[in-house]
Amino acid sequence: MADITPKLVMQLRSKTGAGMGDCKKALVNADGDMEQAIEILRKKGAASASKRSERAANEGIILAKTNDDGSIGIIVEVNSETDFVARNQAFVDYVETVGNAILNNDVENLDQLMETSSDGNKLIDLHNEILAKFAEKIEIRRFEKIKSDGFITPYIHTGSKLAVLVDVTVINPSDTQQELLKDIAMQIAAMNPSFINRDIVPKEKIAKEIEIYKDAAIEEGKKPEIAEKIAEGKLNKYFQESCLVEQQFVKDSNLTVADVVKQVGDDVKINHFLRYFLGEEI
Repeated sequence: MADITPKLVMQLRSKTGAGMGDCKKALVNADGDMEQAIEILRKKGAASASKRSERAANEGIILAKTNDDGSIGIIVEVNSETDFVARNQAFVDYVETVGNAILNNDVENLDQLMETSSDGNKLIDLHNEILAKFAEKIEIRRFEKIKSDGFITPYIHTGSKLAVLVDVTVINPSDTQQELLKDIAMQIAAMNPSFINRDIVPKEKIAKEIEIYKDAAIEEGKKPEIAEKIAEGKLNKYFQESCLVEQQFVKDSNLTVADVVKQVGDDVKINHFLRYFLGEEI
């Protein structure tokens, strides 16, 4: 039987972040073999995950990031049960590792993601390590990856509960252009638009909105022709609230987002955006 010294236990703790008691038990079971003890702790994390599967994980953080030239962007939500764990540096580092794995690999689902490697370790093993460290349910809830012929700007709101990616037809933007693109990303975070512009709003959605506005006006006693005009006016208001480029710019109410896009460049267009808010319905 190997001598399990406090120093050896501390070494295992520094490698895995697991509790002192768990580290000592793992070393005893591994007869002092460090690598085997790490494997034992990983398996313990995987086993405990199944016990936590029914528990709610409503806290966590959202990460958005891009590669160096802004041609690839990812956004990912990783959940924990408590904000205490979400703010722990080990959890933050784990989410960063997950984000890099998505950014650097072509993965379409969680199973593929878990098979990717980081510094020689499979992500599934790192996931089990974080489970062994914290007695909570921790899960990768969702992620997306986009590629662009232009430039993708990430934005993470303070607290990492809300993040955005916005893809714009700009190549090698200047510092000034990047600041404007960040403003547009912040606009998306703050105002939660549903569409880029009114041209891509589904016809069924428009018809439904008009029907709702007309019915409401008729209920108020308006004649059908008057109700039609009221519905048209409210539909324009709907577009101004729901379509990004028609929204009033939050940093300058005299401008629309379309005006800000023109400041980036006369021929610039917004291709796509993604907005994740922690815990929202998917």
